[in-house]
Amino acid sequence: MTGEVLVGHSANTRRDAATTAAAKPARRPLLQRPGMAKALAPWIVGVLVLAMWQAWCVLMKVPAYLVPSPSAIVTELIQDAPLLFGSLLATLKITLLAFALATVLGVAIALLFVQSPLIEASLFPYAILLQVTPVVAIAPLIIIWVKDMNTALVLCATLVALFPIISNTALGLRSVNPGLINLFRINRATRWQTLVRLRIPSALPYFFGGLRISSGLSLIGAVVAEFVAGTGGSGAGLAYQILQAGFQLNIPRLFAALLLITVTGVVLFAITAWVSRIGLRGWHDSQL
Repeated sequence: MTGEVLVGHSANTRRDAATTAAAKPARRPLLQRPGMAKALAPWIVGVLVLAMWQAWCVLMKVPAYLVPSPSAIVTELIQDAPLLFGSLLATLKITLLAFALATVLGVAIALLFVQSPLIEASLFPYAILLQVTPVVAIAPLIIIWVKDMNTALVLCATLVALFPIISNTALGLRSVNPGLINLFRINRATRWQTLVRLRIPSALPYFFGGLRISSGLSLIGAVVAEFVAGTGGSGAGLAYQILQAGFQLNIPRLFAALLLITVTGVVLFAITAWVSRIGLRGWHDSQL
């Protein structure tokens, strides 16, 4: 009798262990985990492209003054790090000032537009005019009119980055559920309460979308303005280093400066995307 009990107890123990093991989720391979393949895919593609680029330059013996290899670009970036990163700081200063100014002006103008359809109809065409006018065409005028060179560069970059903030924020302020507007009216909410508690929260996804676009455009505007100005000296930006490298046929340095501009643009976009996730996390459908 005791033996039968022991046998039954052992069978139950094995059955419970098997049930517990089956209940535990199987450990997935690294690339099959949620989000891991999506995060690694761009890096894998980038490594493959760089490897093919390096192999092509080495096997075909391509001169560095035509197309430098990735290793030559990295070597130049390390050797000229003080010069290039100093120029990067100068360009980044113009970019961030222009981005901040475009954000403040864009939000203020969008809030003005939403107050009256007549105001928007009167001023919005001029905002479009600023967007479609090439900054290369108006930058020389701004540089002539404004005596301080840094201020002129900031204004040029601001004009490039301004329109996405205006258009996206104004669209968000108008894209409010009519039922919610009627609810606020029924409860006798003031214009200020409707703006702060309804329109601005509804406009946040559109505003953050405009930020992501404007961050890259502010960098582009700063570089283009530096190209037009052609300023050199200790405060020269990356555009000046690109021009000088082109004149000297120092193509690895040119590519190294371009690499810094590209990486800076990606970092700015990533920061604005992170701020967007923080601002929308927990309540907006795009982050749930």
